Amino acid sequence: MSKIGKINIAVPDKVKVALTGNVLNIEGPQGKKSINIDLDLFNLDVKEGKEISIKPKKINQDSKRLWGMNRSLINNAVIGSSKGYEKILELVGVGYRASLKGNLLNLQLGYSHDINFEIPEGIKIVVEKQTTLKITGHDKQQVGTVASKIKTLRKIEPYKGKGIREQGQYILKKEGKKK
Repeated sequence: MSKIGKINIAVPDKVKVALTGNVLNIEGPQGKKSINIDLDLFNLDVKEGKEISIKPKKINQDSKRLWGMNRSLINNAVIGSSKGYEKILELVGVGYRASLKGNLLNLQLGYSHDINFEIPEGIKIVVEKQTTLKITGHDKQQVGTVASKIKTLRKIEPYKGKGIREQGQYILKKEGKKK
């Protein structure tokens, strides 16, 4: 049995859930998401729009794995459409700063040129300070992907810890050379 798959998903009052064919539509104040579900493998029950449960039709190794994953995808979509997701990035380094110019995020990261990062649709980026970015959106995967792409523009350097990092991320620093 899947430990995660057995847990029912509670749906908040603001979120509307509807199953049409193989597609589960989830709509809330933050956004809407559609998830394709294989109804040949799983039974999906939406109880009065307040609770969602998913169970496999027959239990074997493959269905156990997919059971927990599908339940997590549905749960992430419900949370994203009600509250949304956010990641906070910090720019650490002398002269590192960020600014917004319309749909572009302008980053100065110690290179000889500025980097313009195009913000995808469905993602909102706020520059709180010049060195702090807040990335928000209703899709957990998209928020994580955008944060990861921004982090790869200037990876964390292991000696001084300069670069782009998530808030609270632990950096293992190396010791410099000795005389």
